[in-house]
Amino acid sequence: MSPNELRVLLLIVGVFILLGIYYFGRPNNDRKSDTPDRSADRLEPWIYESDEQSVQPVAESADGEDPPVATEAVEYEPEPEPEPIAGERPSSEFDLIVTLFLVAREGGTIAGPDLMVAAEKAGLVFGDKCIYHRLIDGKPDEGPVFSMANLNEPGSFQLSAMDRLTTPGVCFFMTLPGPMSALDSLDTLMPAAERMAELLDAQLLDEERNALGRQRILSLRDEMRQYDRKQTQENVSIY
Repeated sequence: MSPNELRVLLLIVGVFILLGIYYFGRPNNDRKSDTPDRSADRLEPWIYESDEQSVQPVAESADGEDPPVATEAVEYEPEPEPEPIAGERPSSEFDLIVTLFLVAREGGTIAGPDLMVAAEKAGLVFGDKCIYHRLIDGKPDEGPVFSMANLNEPGSFQLSAMDRLTTPGVCFFMTLPGPMSALDSLDTLMPAAERMAELLDAQLLDEERNALGRQRILSLRDEMRQYDRKQTQENVSIY
């Protein structure tokens, strides 16, 4: 190799050595800038994502308070309506009261147990206001045909104390209008009162506490017919 060719070869080698020193001697950050950044093409996992569902960040309400938390709707079954009390009147309005009395003979008294048995045999039931009532068979919610109260104040009975009860008598009364016509109500009251008078060996009296005879019973029936006739006329005039 000639001296000139040797000098050219050394010159080329020197150039490569200088280029290597220049490239490898630079800081790492400078070298990285020459490499294209592919991180933008890589999808990073969302920290709130799971395999089952995505949980989103909770947003604050406009006033800065925590938003209401959704709760599951709870279905409540409506409470059952209370059953009507035996003898309870659907309406407190009435315009006539028919009254009869049943009293012990010669100033005696009627014993509670005997009274309970007689009332049951006459078809009466214990109920509203702690007194006895006669109801329409199969239609107890229409109210009593008539009722029976104690002559001793306050007029009620205590079932728990009936074995110790003594009373001079009882009062039958029916308020009109009722669940039946006035005449039908009287025809229901009279047999029940007469049955109890027989069972208790007691005496029936009218509203003035006179002995209830046949003539007064016929008079009461006429009064009930007139009342029913008046009620019918009033109902027709309404329509």
